[in-house]
Amino acid sequence: MSDLFASDPEPKEPEASGVVPLATRMRPRTLDEFAGQEHILGKGKLLRRAIEADRISSIILFGPPGTGKTTLAHIIASTTRSRFERLSGVESTVADMRRVIASAANRLQKGVRTLLFIDEIHRFNKAQQDVLLPDVESGVLRLIGATTHNPFFYINSPLVSRSQVFQLEPLDVASLRGLMERALSDPARGFGGERVAATEDALRHLAVTSDGDARKCLNALEIGVLTTPPGPDGVIHFDLKAAEESIQRKAIVYDADEDEHYDTISAFIKSMRGSDPDAAMYWLAKMLYAGEDIRFIARRIVICASEDVGMADPQALVVAVAAQHAVEFVGMPEARIPLAQAAIHIATAPKSNRAYAAISKAAKDVKEGRTLAVPRHLRDSSYKSAARLGHGADYKYSHDYEGGYVPQAYLPEGRVYYEPSDVGNEKRVKERLDHWRSLFDQQQPGK
Repeated sequence: MSDLFASDPEPKEPEASGVVPLATRMRPRTLDEFAGQEHILGKGKLLRRAIEADRISSIILFGPPGTGKTTLAHIIASTTRSRFERLSGVESTVADMRRVIASAANRLQKGVRTLLFIDEIHRFNKAQQDVLLPDVESGVLRLIGATTHNPFFYINSPLVSRSQVFQLEPLDVASLRGLMERALSDPARGFGGERVAATEDALRHLAVTSDGDARKCLNALEIGVLTTPPGPDGVIHFDLKAAEESIQRKAIVYDADEDEHYDTISAFIKSMRGSDPDAAMYWLAKMLYAGEDIRFIARRIVICASEDVGMADPQALVVAVAAQHAVEFVGMPEARIPLAQAAIHIATAPKSNRAYAAISKAAKDVKEGRTLAVPRHLRDSSYKSAARLGHGADYKYSHDYEGGYVPQAYLPEGRVYYEPSDVGNEKRVKERLDHWRSLFDQQQPGK
């Protein structure tokens, strides 16, 4: 009965074969060995509970390469004692799918369930995806689809609606470090039976420059160890130089949580603020090369668009936010392009920090001064008793007046927080605001 649960075409003993890559040999076999993805596989999380309780129906896993989609499918099949079948969205045909479905139906009659894993499921056309629907819905097979693309855009809605969707994130540096340390110490599947001394700098370089891809990280470690000759002491010394060569990226001085990280982002922001697009491009390139989180960079660009450009060019914020969304959608390496566009827009835009100064001044008044009461004519008048309290009385609806403006107090005492500059678009804002403020002043007693 045991071969009913075997995975056909996987090697029976991959760790015993010298030709099988380290990333395959070190593939986790249990949920406890699986690295990262705590947001869906941590203790008590939905997917982990479903796997352990054997309540998996059909799921779609999407995320970047090397995050464990295929590995997780194997673990689910093993944990739920299901027969593992694999198809490819690139190579498999409808005939292949019907063969697997027919075998699954026969197997189900013997009490054995089938888990069908389809890699790159987004490559299937609509007709191919539709073939799966009846048998997924009836429970003949459990489907796990893997894709690097957002399934809500690239997979048919009927199939998505019958599946639970889980997003896998790039592995963090700590998780990749853990994978490498396990590979170096495992005598059966890794390099534990050999004398390998890896430096802290070397492992960190591979972890940072692998962009969250476990396969890429372990492949680089493997080629680095296998091509480094032992020293006079018989030990393979895997140092930073060997790590740079194995992943073909040099190390630069940049610690994600120390001075260089903060110094570089500071230089980037100040270059945009100082209207130097060339300097901004250099610091951006340095951060991207060092493996900085692209979402962190995008957030800083959005902040700079409001804080340092503001009303002088309101379009800067639109461009920055669009870049932030683009970064989430396309990922690296292409994400560098919208980031560069947004940074250049900000660096070359007219500058004004008056919006930032206005909210800072108002916040200081709120924190340190007397709390102002809402004027009676501005209070909510939508409920029945509001009129008896005088709420909304004498309020003037701006659109009833020429130009959409009427002099009216919106604070119980006169205060000025926003003082527009004469730069860029803000110059026109200043002209309008000066006109409105003069009209308001003319209505005040004694004016």
